[in-house]
Amino acid sequence: MRRLLSNCGILSDGDTEYRYIKKGYLAIDGDTITYIGESKPDGEFDQIKDMTGKLLIPGLVNTHTHSPMCLLRGIGSDLPLQNWLFDKVFPIEDRMTKEDILAGSQLAILEMLACGTTSFSDMYMEPEMTVGAVSKAGMKANICRPVQEFDGDERPQDNYRVKESLELFDKLNGADNDRIRVDFCIHAEYTCTEAVARYYGQLCREHGGNMHIHLSETQKEHQECIEKYGKTPAKWFADAGVFESRTMAAHCVWVTRDDMELLKEKGVSVIHNPTSNMKLGSGFAHVQEMMDMGILLGLGTDGAASNNNLNMFEEMHLASILHNGYTGDPTIMRPADVFRMATLNGAKIQGRVNTGKLQVGMRADIAAINLDAPHLYPALDVLALICYSAQGSDVCMTMVDGQILYENGEYFTIDREQVMAEAKAAVKRLYGI
Repeated sequence: MRRLLSNCGILSDGDTEYRYIKKGYLAIDGDTITYIGESKPDGEFDQIKDMTGKLLIPGLVNTHTHSPMCLLRGIGSDLPLQNWLFDKVFPIEDRMTKEDILAGSQLAILEMLACGTTSFSDMYMEPEMTVGAVSKAGMKANICRPVQEFDGDERPQDNYRVKESLELFDKLNGADNDRIRVDFCIHAEYTCTEAVARYYGQLCREHGGNMHIHLSETQKEHQECIEKYGKTPAKWFADAGVFESRTMAAHCVWVTRDDMELLKEKGVSVIHNPTSNMKLGSGFAHVQEMMDMGILLGLGTDGAASNNNLNMFEEMHLASILHNGYTGDPTIMRPADVFRMATLNGAKIQGRVNTGKLQVGMRADIAAINLDAPHLYPALDVLALICYSAQGSDVCMTMVDGQILYENGEYFTIDREQVMAEAKAAVKRLYGI
C-alpha cells in the first residue's frame, strides 16, 4: 500500500541534527518511508491522509520493561527494591499462570501503543506469551527469558531457565519479518551464580545473541557484590565473559568511574530508567558522564509495578529535568539528546538499524502527536515541546512498518474489550478482587 501523510509537522533526522518541517509530506510504500519534504510528491497513492495539526515523530523505543507486570501495578509501593522484589513481587509472580502473563502483556501493549511506543525490550518468564501478544498486535519487541540460579550445586547445563532461553532463541528469533527478536538475559548478579553466568555468557557468544541484564541498580546490590566477590557487579559480569556479547545494562545507578570505563571498553549500552529509580529510591544515574564518555544510552520505563506506567513521554520529561536539578546545571540534558535516547539510540541498542528515525529508506515506525492542545501551544521549539510539555495522551496515531495499529483511541489489531476482560479475570485470580 502506498500512503501519503499530508499537511503535517515532521521531525526528521538529518546526518547530524534534527530537522523540523512545519508543514510537509511523508510518503510510505509498504513498510518503508519513501519521501519526506515540504512539497507534495509526484505519483499515485492508495491513501492520502490529512494530518493537519499533527506532528510526526519516530516511534518511541522502550528499551527496558517487564510488560506482564502491569498486573502488579501498585504492589509494594514505598518499599526499597530488595524488600519490594523479594517480599511483594516474587510471591505474586509465583502464582502467575501463562494466561495471567498473556493478559498482562496484552494490557501493556494497549498502554504502549496509545503512548506512541512502537518497539520495546522485555524481560520476563513465559516469554512465548508475550511474543504471541506482540505478534498479534503488530508491534516490534526484543523478548528474553531471564536466567536466574540460586542453587550453587546445580550444574549450569541443568538450569531449566537456560534451556528455555535457548529454545526461545532457536524457535522465534527473527519471527514475523524480524519484528520479533529474542535476546539472552541474566536477571542480575544477585540472582545468579558465577558458574551459570559464565556458561550462559558463552552460549550467548556462540549464538551471536544480545544480552540484557540489570546492573548496579541499588547501593545495596552494588556493595554486597563487592563484599561477596571483591569486585563490582560490572567487573563480576565482565570477568564471567558476559560483556563479550553485545550487552544492554539497565539502571547502572551505582556504577563507578572504573565501571563506566569498563562499559565503554566493552561496548555495553546503558538503559536509563528515571521513574523507577526515583520511585524505589535507588538514586541518580550518572547519565551525562556516561554520555560524555561515548556510552550509548537508551531509555526505559521498567515494569509498571515500579513506575507505575509505561509512558515514555514521562520518562523523557524526567530524564530531561531531574539531572539538571541534581547537579545544579540546567545545561546537563539537552532535549535532542534525551529524544534520541528514546528513539534512535533505543533502536540501535535493540540491533534494529532500519528504524528509530524519520528518514527516507527507514521503516515507517511513526507516532503522531496532536498539537491542538493548550499545553502544546505555541510550538516554538518542537524538541523542547516533546520533552517538557507533551503527554502520552497527546499521541493520536501509532504506526509500525507502515501499518496503523492505533488511532484516536481505536485499536486496529487488538480487541480492547477482550484484553480488558482478560486482565480483569487475571486480577481476580491473583488478588480475589
